[in-house]
Amino acid sequence: MRAEDGYDGSHITQWLLETDSLEGLLQTLADAAVDLSHAVGAGLTLQRDGRPLTVVSAGTAAAKLDEKQYGQDDGPCLQSLRSGRELLVHDMVRETRWGDYPAYAAACGIRSSFSLPVAPGTQSAGALNLYAAPPDAFEQDDLAPLRSLAAQATGAIALAQRMTDAQEFADQLQEAMRYRSVIDQALGVVMGQRKCTAEAAFDILRSASQHRNIKLRDLCTELITNLTGRPPTAPELRPRP
Repeated sequence: MRAEDGYDGSHITQWLLETDSLEGLLQTLADAAVDLSHAVGAGLTLQRDGRPLTVVSAGTAAAKLDEKQYGQDDGPCLQSLRSGRELLVHDMVRETRWGDYPAYAAACGIRSSFSLPVAPGTQSAGALNLYAAPPDAFEQDDLAPLRSLAAQATGAIALAQRMTDAQEFADQLQEAMRYRSVIDQALGVVMGQRKCTAEAAFDILRSASQHRNIKLRDLCTELITNLTGRPPTAPELRPRP
């Protein structure tokens, strides 16, 4: 998609259908940012374990300019990420912030940049960073589509996080079901041996667990394994048809 084709939020649906990963979608957004502006390069920085990382880039210059900022722990990209605000640099030659970064950018042929926050205020906070050769390049651009791209990146990251959380929940539920099944099997064994109720059997297992200072689930696993000669199994959690 070129800038002259225009842009609206409906493109995100098409991109979601055409990509099979978060990285692929973010790459598409970075490519679109270059197409929709005077930028010669764009990079998407995300914070992982408290450290910034360029996850995708498009065009030229973005990767090395991002890395320069990471190395000195300062720059427009990181300031936008940390503040959650847009940061427009009109001319690197006249810029006095961020140590020797502006001189480095100018030496790389980049005179202006535009950073937009992505997923601000979250553990995956980041910034969409655009770099252009002439000064004041982004004053000539319609910034609304670029802001929309940053918003789409925020939405994609939030969706990926929800999917991750959902998978972690499913894994935890599967684990809980497995342990519950093991405990139920052990209760059945104790009830059969002692000719007692489920409540009494549970009290027996819990008392043995406390006496041996091991977890109830581990005690039940040991009991079933010793009785059958193999570890207990549990039914898998399957989606409804």
